[in-house]
Amino acid sequence: MSDVTGRWRELNRACWDERVPIHVGGDFYDLDGFRNDPDVLRPFEREEVGDVTGRTLVHLQCHFGLDTLSWATRGASVTGLDFSEPAIAAATRIARETGIDARFVAADVYDAAEALGTTYDIVYTGLGALNWLPDLTRWAETAAGLVAPGGFLYLAEFHPFTHVFDDETGSRRENDYFKGGPTVWDEPGTYADLTAETRHNVTVEWDHTLGDVVSAITATGLRLEFLHEHDYTLFPRYRTLERGPGGIYTQRGPRVPMMYSLRAVR
Repeated sequence: MSDVTGRWRELNRACWDERVPIHVGGDFYDLDGFRNDPDVLRPFEREEVGDVTGRTLVHLQCHFGLDTLSWATRGASVTGLDFSEPAIAAATRIARETGIDARFVAADVYDAAEALGTTYDIVYTGLGALNWLPDLTRWAETAAGLVAPGGFLYLAEFHPFTHVFDDETGSRRENDYFKGGPTVWDEPGTYADLTAETRHNVTVEWDHTLGDVVSAITATGLRLEFLHEHDYTLFPRYRTLERGPGGIYTQRGPRVPMMYSLRAVR
């Protein structure tokens, strides 16, 4: 166990590197649809971040950059950063093919300050990013250090409360909300294609409570402006979720929070 967790970065990077072509070529991200309408941002993100025209924005842990490029089409001067070189290569290629102006940098998020060498009006991150990081305090300090005076950190993320319930129905309590981590997984496929054949299937993840996230961010000196919770998610977190317009998944009956978003300003 300790040998595996000590190799968390190596294992996680191998997993993500292998899945980049599956994600780029699959239906989940719908790259052809993006080429026709290059804006995949969620409505609450557009509203909460606001007008980005003429502002600089960095997207941390950007995968292959569709969200990053979406902010560019809305007027931001964007940079995307990810530790997967195949993901950055794909993002750069998509930017070139679509004619969208963007800069992409391959680097670990903990090394973002050194790799980027500047600060930004908006530091944007989230949607399945924090669970890959063991040190939330270091992440928050890194992200806050990238925020220019008068700028803000914006985080949209899957709600940690969803991990409490079983995958099948989403109604039975099976897991400890406060368990933390690390947790080692050995699962083939990917959320974007559950039947995909994959070889690099061992990953290491950490659960961070909502309180942990907010405390880490506010400890950097950033001021929390809002914390919002949302009653839908972007993938079939539970098998009983129903897919609705815009590719969102919702529950029948009593609801639980499935995503959250926050903004913290300097």
